[in-house]
Amino acid sequence: MTTSRSTSARGGAAGASRGRSAREPRPAYECDACGHQPPKWVGRCPECGEWGSVVECTVTGPLVSGKVVSSRMPSEPARPIATISAAPARARPTGVSELDRVLGGGLVPGAVVLLAGEPGVGKSTLLLDVAQQWAAGAGSPSLVVSGEESVSQVRLRAERMGTLHDQLYLAAESDLSAVLGHLDAVKPGLLVLDSVQTISTTGTEGVPGGVTQVRAVTAALVAVAKERGIATVLVGHVTKDGQVAGPRVLEHLVDVVLHFEGDKHSSLRMVRGVKNRFGAADEVGCFEMHEGGISSLADPSGLFLTRYSEPVPGTCVTVAMEGRRALVTEVQALIGATVAGSPRRTVSGLDGARLAMVLAVLQRRTERLTLHDREVFAATVGGIRVVEPAADLAVALAVASGGLNLAIAPHLVAIGEVGLTGEVRRVGAVPRRLAEAARLGFRVALVPPGCGPGSTGVTPENMQVTEVTDVRSALQAAARASAA
Repeated sequence: MTTSRSTSARGGAAGASRGRSAREPRPAYECDACGHQPPKWVGRCPECGEWGSVVECTVTGPLVSGKVVSSRMPSEPARPIATISAAPARARPTGVSELDRVLGGGLVPGAVVLLAGEPGVGKSTLLLDVAQQWAAGAGSPSLVVSGEESVSQVRLRAERMGTLHDQLYLAAESDLSAVLGHLDAVKPGLLVLDSVQTISTTGTEGVPGGVTQVRAVTAALVAVAKERGIATVLVGHVTKDGQVAGPRVLEHLVDVVLHFEGDKHSSLRMVRGVKNRFGAADEVGCFEMHEGGISSLADPSGLFLTRYSEPVPGTCVTVAMEGRRALVTEVQALIGATVAGSPRRTVSGLDGARLAMVLAVLQRRTERLTLHDREVFAATVGGIRVVEPAADLAVALAVASGGLNLAIAPHLVAIGEVGLTGEVRRVGAVPRRLAEAARLGFRVALVPPGCGPGSTGVTPENMQVTEVTDVRSALQAAARASAA
């Protein structure tokens, strides 16, 4: 009975302690022999096995997983935010304008950037140019560590690109300790590691490129970058789905995550921001690959247009948004012969599901157009991929133009989403799209209701903006503009 009462008393005391604040004294239990703190009183210590060594004691502090966490003096006291300088977090331009656009002005000392992309897309070429620009203009050396190529191979690429500089250092390493040794010797302001999946450390289990190794290597490099103020760019591999290979925590450890995209058969390359702690995360940078390396494209819209001497049926121009950038893009459609069975629906650079929906709407909402038994091929120009609904109206006009063999005026752009009932719906960033189209010389624009000059408040000069309510009225407006 005595044991029962003491246990109940201890249970009641523990229950009462749950209602106390985190800083008030609370009863706890500790082993006199080994110092182990069990969550409740026991007759035998589970750690050392001694009987009767667990005694009650009083401590302060919060409990985490049954253990008391005591406070300690911080290494640096908290300060008012107005007294903290923001100069150490200012971005420094890399010298590559399109990359600076995505990064939010440049690289921040101590920031860690993860650049991921498919093999052969041009990641190493871009970063070698960035390292040379940094070495030439930042006043501090840059270090490129390659775990996939020898220094001779990197030297050949740099010679072809014209990126040789005395302050640009190269090393071929696959061990983390050797990489840290190069940092001690060179003391660079920029570190490029190609790639993080090839670096391993002997203090961690697992094979190079495995989840455990990648996580340990990245955590160590992030700590070194923050401590020494080294801007670090890590090259990452991607999976078949286009995601960053390795553990998901890899993207949480770094400050910036960039995706390098592009078709190997096209010269266009895009760097898309996915995460950015120092700027906008929806910016896109455009580059062009050529024999001499890679160069920035400040005005890439010309790549996505075809200049015709005479209007050609089956084409229509729209304005797509890549991040915050408006790109004038041409959509082409070819209507094939009538076939028995199921006709082909082939797309390149467009969403196949949205094309099928637009074809069904045209078949249903227009009188003279018959598409259910004819092959349809639709594509974009220049290798750009346009999947946003704002291109629906241009796809519909291009298909109708090809099916009816009527050319659309080359100075017309169409912007809008097409619904299943044939209506044209509103899309975002219409003023920015119209301004870009007007800059390139387009004079007529078809837009959804509520996106005209009176609604947006912005009317580009020398441009006639017409609101269209449905696909049928859009076809009529396009025919009038072509006949004018």
